[in-house]
Amino acid sequence: MPTAAKSVLPVVLLGCGGVGRHLLRHIVSCRPLHANQGVAIRVVGVGDSSSLLVADDVHSSGLDDALLTHLCAAKSAGSPLSSLLGQGHCQLFTNPEARAKVIDAATTLGRTTGLVLVDCSATYDTVALLKDAVDHGCCIVLANKKPLTGAYEDFAKLASNFRQIRFESTVGAGLPVIASVTRIIASGDPISRIVGSLSGTLGYVMSELEGGKRFSEVVKTAKSLGYTEPDPRDDLGGMDVARKALILARLLGQQISMENINVESLYPSELGPDAMSTKDFLESGLAQLDKSMEERVKAASLKGNVLRYVCVIESTGCQVGIRELPKDSSLGRLRGSDNVVEIYSRCYESSPLVIQGAGAGNDTTAAGVLADILDLQDLFQKTA
Repeated sequence: MPTAAKSVLPVVLLGCGGVGRHLLRHIVSCRPLHANQGVAIRVVGVGDSSSLLVADDVHSSGLDDALLTHLCAAKSAGSPLSSLLGQGHCQLFTNPEARAKVIDAATTLGRTTGLVLVDCSATYDTVALLKDAVDHGCCIVLANKKPLTGAYEDFAKLASNFRQIRFESTVGAGLPVIASVTRIIASGDPISRIVGSLSGTLGYVMSELEGGKRFSEVVKTAKSLGYTEPDPRDDLGGMDVARKALILARLLGQQISMENINVESLYPSELGPDAMSTKDFLESGLAQLDKSMEERVKAASLKGNVLRYVCVIESTGCQVGIRELPKDSSLGRLRGSDNVVEIYSRCYESSPLVIQGAGAGNDTTAAGVLADILDLQDLFQKTA
């Protein structure tokens, strides 16, 4: 029999894309499990880039599960949140009123029952909202990397009360990378180095090159499998890996910005988006990279090594790009689109802590976000 909820977590979700919709589905499908654990997640508001759907009374009720299910279907079909009016006890606010309503909810709930503001968007535009929420005592959970990779002052503000922020899904989807780093730091074991293959796309591309395949062929295959962005240069430029590396470096205490990270792009500027279309890049630009990549693969192989696109974070700085690594290392054995992270410290000096698994995908990322929300439950007011 389900027990009475001991913890009720009011949630406002920002972002109704793939991750946001999967999160709502997880919340609904996990109701029986959470009820048995004495936890209730109350979704009081859901926002997209232009509007916010909010429960009539955020203090006592949330958006019901039927409405949340309809919301996921509507957003998947490209319909606006306004199409859901009349399907439940809710109100709709459009920008800029929507932003004011989020702040209002943060103000009223942040210092009473508490509120978790969850950012599953992909924009820098949520930073001000998140900082306001922190000022009002709210917890924040992020899948969105951008608020943590802008100005260092923003990162410091958001992480100022570390117990009230969770951002596991910004680095390795559902993999416990942030949690592992945090635990090691908390134990007094200084971390000296982190090496990670943090792009499923580039992990796949690099491992496939070992079989003698052409770089252009592998990238096109990756695109056909859905591993890359519509324009593969969004992956090949390395900026997504750089953002993840920056989050880890800042977590280690480095007060750096993106400008301080040396990022190797896998294509030159003359093949960039400003110089040619995606179609031209795929049809003619990619092939221009085959010869140089083939030479790098062969040179590494002669030394018993393989190429991997990794971030390397040390006390001396942070680099992102291709490295030659031993074939028999955890990173060298990497196949497919998994992520692998090696953490070196005093306790893990000769044999690093290795974390490996699926590091991308809406379902996996949303599961990581849900776990982060539940990790905050002891901070919330217990019901009588």
